Amino acid sequence: MRTRRERRSRRKAVNVAPPGIAGGAYRPLRRADVGRIHEASLRVLEETGVEVMPSECREIFQAGGARVDEAANRVYIPREMVFRALELAPGEMRLCGRDPRHDMRLGGRRVYMGTGGAAINVLDLESRETRPSTLADVARIGRIVDALENIHFYLRACVARDIPIDLLDINTYYAAAVNTSKHVTVNSFSIQSIHDIIDLASLIAGGREALRQRPIVSITSCWTVSPLRYAPETVEVLTEVVRQGIPVFLSSAPQAGATSPAALAGTLVQINAEELSGVVYTQLVKPGASIALGYVPSVADLRTGSFSGGGAEFALMNAAAAQLGQFYGLPVYNSSGLTDSKLPDVQAGYEKGISGLAAALAGSNYIHHSAGFLESMLTVAYEQYVIDDDINGEIMRMVRGIEVNEETLSVALIDEVCRGEGHYLGTEQSLHLMESEYYYPHTADRSQREDWQRNGAPDMWESARKRALAILANHRPAPIPAAVDAQIRQRYPIVLDPALAAVA
Repeated sequence: MRTRRERRSRRKAVNVAPPGIAGGAYRPLRRADVGRIHEASLRVLEETGVEVMPSECREIFQAGGARVDEAANRVYIPREMVFRALELAPGEMRLCGRDPRHDMRLGGRRVYMGTGGAAINVLDLESRETRPSTLADVARIGRIVDALENIHFYLRACVARDIPIDLLDINTYYAAAVNTSKHVTVNSFSIQSIHDIIDLASLIAGGREALRQRPIVSITSCWTVSPLRYAPETVEVLTEVVRQGIPVFLSSAPQAGATSPAALAGTLVQINAEELSGVVYTQLVKPGASIALGYVPSVADLRTGSFSGGGAEFALMNAAAAQLGQFYGLPVYNSSGLTDSKLPDVQAGYEKGISGLAAALAGSNYIHHSAGFLESMLTVAYEQYVIDDDINGEIMRMVRGIEVNEETLSVALIDEVCRGEGHYLGTEQSLHLMESEYYYPHTADRSQREDWQRNGAPDMWESARKRALAILANHRPAPIPAAVDAQIRQRYPIVLDPALAAVA
């Protein structure tokens, strides 16, 4: 017979809030409304079209059957082209980590939550003052992400403002890839950078074919400028990513009241039209290309015109976007976790919790921005990643829901306790379920007031700061081989301090 300690050890292996569980319980749009948004989006593509300047992109659209108005630089996409593209696009996207434990299968209503963005400031761990973000921050945040269980992937969180722009893409990917064994998503701003990143990823993966089999890198492409305009340089990069067979997120980010209608439904129509046009284009470039719908709707505060990341409207639209993706049967990339607060406080907590819960319960697949952000995407904070990991854990536990079976209905146990001692703490069920039914936060405080005061009465910000410092001091990500790192550094102008790279 196993001892209680052995049973407890076995129970601890259970992840109470695992990645990839299915959401879908929250549906802000009625089924008929999803259909109306779909139909309105098709009308926009047929009647308003998208602006595409003279380019290979426009030629590809025209050869595929779109009507081109050269004088107005507009491409009109008939619905038949949309339907054909939707049939060609894969319903799932496979993204891998260097460690297979972190592999993800996007599609359906499976939920993963991770980082994102391009913050230009960092809330310094020591001074608690903002400063410009650096390449070292990209590396250290990767290490934080690697250590936290409820942040499932690493999308470059801040801009390395201390290196030249021509070195930015390759160094950003390197700093991320060598500091986490989770999947890494990057941005790229030139065709040459795409080739460099793919080559570097191939070196880490063990070759180009190994990378194709296990894509440890993906690209997010902001190829549109809302409303309904293609950015010429970015489209060139998108075209090359698709041709190279790298998974790509089609990121469109209109701002309701500024670059899309103030009506939330109108913003959903516009962003859906932009996304559908992207599906058409990528499937014309390479039928069967691995893509995800990248709905990233945001909100303007109509009193000032400024960006607002913490509103309920932001949460609503990102949840609705999940429904649109499920309607089309394609993976969904979208957002949560933004806040307008300048520091890790009550405002940050409730704003992040609302949007994260809405997107996850709706069944969004790849929820970026879910950790680290402050100040409407301008700033990231190491402590905030720790706090948001706790928030994400609670959210994923809610997505998992409640298991109802003969054992959990507990009829016999209720009868036993009510006829006996009158409490459940010492029952075998409580011991059995304590590690598999309940999520226990690592940073939120549940101690008695006396114990909390005895420990210095820390607030959550301070507790998270201590944990972040401990991770940076003690956590060691799975390293890449020294020979591979030497080959990378010989081939590319890598400027990251070797002390900040996990190499063995």
